[in-house]
Amino acid sequence: MAALAVLGAGAWGTAIAAVLAARHRVTLWARDPAQAAAIGATRRNARYLPEIELPPGILVAHDARAALAGAELVLVATPVAGLRAALAHIAGTPFVWLCKGFEQESGALPHEIAAAAGIRAPCGALSGPSFALEVARGLPCALTLAAADGAFAAATAAQLHGGRLRVYHTDDLVGVEIGGAVKNVLAIAVGICDGLGLGQNARAALITRGLAELARLGVALGGRAETVMGLTGAGDLILTATGDLSRNRRVGLELARGRPLAAIVAELGHVAEGVRSAHATLVRAKTCSVDMPITAAVNEVLDGRLSPPQAVELLLARDPRAEGAGGGELTAQ
Repeated sequence: MAALAVLGAGAWGTAIAAVLAARHRVTLWARDPAQAAAIGATRRNARYLPEIELPPGILVAHDARAALAGAELVLVATPVAGLRAALAHIAGTPFVWLCKGFEQESGALPHEIAAAAGIRAPCGALSGPSFALEVARGLPCALTLAAADGAFAAATAAQLHGGRLRVYHTDDLVGVEIGGAVKNVLAIAVGICDGLGLGQNARAALITRGLAELARLGVALGGRAETVMGLTGAGDLILTATGDLSRNRRVGLELARGRPLAAIVAELGHVAEGVRSAHATLVRAKTCSVDMPITAAVNEVLDGRLSPPQAVELLLARDPRAEGAGGGELTAQ
């Protein structure tokens, strides 16, 4: 049994804390003192995960120093936008981040944010197909622990693995992060496709060609192609693009119904990382000369330059090409 600190009391932070509390001593940190007090008193996260009662062993804190005191491993469960601030509290304690996406302002991936913060502690990413509510309910889930240091990845995966939570490991940190970032953008595209009633054939084509975009960017940024076919690539994309609990898919569905983006995001009450990462994804792709037409179309819709039907027609109008030639189009050849 180890002492773990979870920084961030959103849905995913609450869920992972609840699961790991069965085998470890867990402290859950909430930035808002009122939220921390309410969770501690009611044993429920009324805002983000009201369906779940927290195990009695979880300590809830709003003081970061108190939460980190004695922790052997820190799990940073903030959105990407909050990662820099959370890392300011971490000194030499090993840590992993659970967020997925590019930082909106800088276009940086989480490992690049950590490097810029100058932290020398062992670190990595915990990612994969995982809806917080299902994880918190104890339903089976498989994740991947990725770190540039393969030994740290393996040891930390073993530490978190157990019960109905399976944790694999890899040293392809970039490949795992790219999968987690790009799948959110692609899920918006699939939501638009479904919202327009284009059918299951179109959905399958869009997911498959989206996966090709993800692979091209991942390899261009230093990841491995085989990682794309694993849990953090194909697995996470399929879940996020098709699951009813997906916030990014819901954004696409609502955009297809003609609703304004600002209203959709405000109504969610949670962060939809695909909205924040879409522009940065395209910028990184252009920097690497990687063709990502689906991602580009999503950006056009999010920025209001194209309507969802116009974006679909733009993709359909692309010239046919060999499937392995970087097509990325919505339709098969």
